[in-house]
Amino acid sequence: MINNMLSENCINLDLKGTNKSQIIDELIEILSAAGKLNDKDEYKKEILKRESQSSTGLEEGIAIPHAKTSAVKVPSIAFGLSKAGVDYDSLDGEPSKLFFMIAAPANASDTHIEILSKLTTTLLDDGVRERLLNVASPKEVIEILSTDMEKEEETDKRDTGMPDVLAVTACPTGIAHTYMAADALIKKALAMGINIKVETNGSTGVKNELTDEEIKNAKGIIVAADKNVEMDRFAGKHVEIVPVKEGIKNPEKLIKNAVAQTAPIYSVSGEKASSSKKERTGFYKHIMSGVSNMLPFVVGGGILIALSFMFGIHASNPSDPSFNPLAKLLSDIGGGNAFFLMVPVMAGFIGMSIADRPGFAPAMVGGLISLNNGGGFLGGLIGGFLGGYSVVLLKKIFSKLPNSLEGIKPVLLYPLFGIFITGALMYGVIIDPIAALNSGVTNFLETLGTGNLILLGAVLAGMMAVDMGGPVNKAAFTFGIATIAAGNYAPHAAVMAGGMVPPLGIAIATTIFKNKFTKDERDAGKTCYIMGLSFITEGAIPFAASDPVKVIPASIIGAAIAGGLSMMFGVLLPAPHGGIFVFPVVTNPVMYLVSIVVGSLVTAFILGTWKKPVNEI
Repeated sequence: MINNMLSENCINLDLKGTNKSQIIDELIEILSAAGKLNDKDEYKKEILKRESQSSTGLEEGIAIPHAKTSAVKVPSIAFGLSKAGVDYDSLDGEPSKLFFMIAAPANASDTHIEILSKLTTTLLDDGVRERLLNVASPKEVIEILSTDMEKEEETDKRDTGMPDVLAVTACPTGIAHTYMAADALIKKALAMGINIKVETNGSTGVKNELTDEEIKNAKGIIVAADKNVEMDRFAGKHVEIVPVKEGIKNPEKLIKNAVAQTAPIYSVSGEKASSSKKERTGFYKHIMSGVSNMLPFVVGGGILIALSFMFGIHASNPSDPSFNPLAKLLSDIGGGNAFFLMVPVMAGFIGMSIADRPGFAPAMVGGLISLNNGGGFLGGLIGGFLGGYSVVLLKKIFSKLPNSLEGIKPVLLYPLFGIFITGALMYGVIIDPIAALNSGVTNFLETLGTGNLILLGAVLAGMMAVDMGGPVNKAAFTFGIATIAAGNYAPHAAVMAGGMVPPLGIAIATTIFKNKFTKDERDAGKTCYIMGLSFITEGAIPFAASDPVKVIPASIIGAAIAGGLSMMFGVLLPAPHGGIFVFPVVTNPVMYLVSIVVGSLVTAFILGTWKKPVNEI
């Protein structure tokens, strides 16, 4: 496949550029002239963006500028040779002579990315570089690379048991440096007689993922990364964190340090994380990935629905006397489309969090099946996990297939079997009991007496103030959305009231009890009025972070009171959002306002009582 990506018309053995900018322009022009790009200017922007993160100039005269973008038409490589050498901000400060510009489309397949990554690791070989410096023709360049890349595919014998050293490599684009660092670490460890396992966080997702058992038994861990990787799993272990280039430049030093355990012990929030805590973190990570990506649909669609209600609760219904075409348009966009996508999108991103991109389609189909068959949000959650883990299973099963079939896995095998397995389980096992459960919960809520409803409202609203945008907050918010879908509008009114109270209560406290807050806090309190009225609970986070012992309990108490009062007054909120945007469609808006004001005042006065005066110089 290297012959498909590196053609003779994309090779220049006599680059004229005398500086980094000119070399980049020259290589881009080669790709453009060969018809490899959709948009030359956009591709250059992405190349320069990658260079701004860290130079792609390496050691030994090599530079690998690269970008993955829709501006690329087909996966391609441009090779250029500068006999004089150019200052390219390389790792060793020496002039760069061998230039490989990698152009990857936004939708490049796993196979293409792996071929490109193998090219970059091939260049670590001294003999390959020496021969490339002395080539006489473009054809010779392709022959050298083809031959040596085949050697790279030979299976090595280093996996002889539990690894002594673990490593994670990652770069912003996940194409070149990620795999070069991994290969450098593996080769050096092999030469040193040390068993190592390297996880790559590349463009196609996480590969060779480290297991809990391997982490537990490893002497040391190397994280060579220029982007965020999952770190909580390493709590309590000796972890050396360095830029990805260090993995390429100093693999021997990093491996020796890992074996000698010279790196500091990594901690999460100052505490050692247990294995059970790490498992819960993973579970919550998947759910939060789904909920976070769902929220834009909830907020955008919810506000559009609320705006449609301003023309009348039934103004979007063509058969109702209050019908208004604009109300119908708003309702169709917000409710018929944006809101309709909430559960499938949530499920899809849960699946993607579990199994990378191949998990998205099966999980999204699982969420859609739930939506169309009464499974609601709970069914969508289950569909997301089914879709993700079905692909994880398929990856293990299909790992034994020949390498020649690697390219059809993400485009045929994973979606075909993943969607079938997820759909079959949803229809055959999941949907009926979940739909019955949802119906039962709805019926139970409808039969609750006044006292129980008040308690329910207080609990839901209090949850909104526990972590102010975290998993507990999102759980209450999602429950409120689910009750709207079931036709019960009271719980969501309590949820929205609870979400508004923390920032509003803090804003009032900074206004009334000025001597209990610094000038900066008082200034920040003013913005909390706006955030609270806009239903942005996160506005209270800076105050909660600086004084959690007082702020969080005060916020929970005030929010719970507001939610309980909302339920007691029989407030109904049919719009899936909060803040001042929805007051025109609230049933009993005056008492709803009273509920929020009372809860906010309670929070403010608790803070004013608990906090000590501040002495500012």
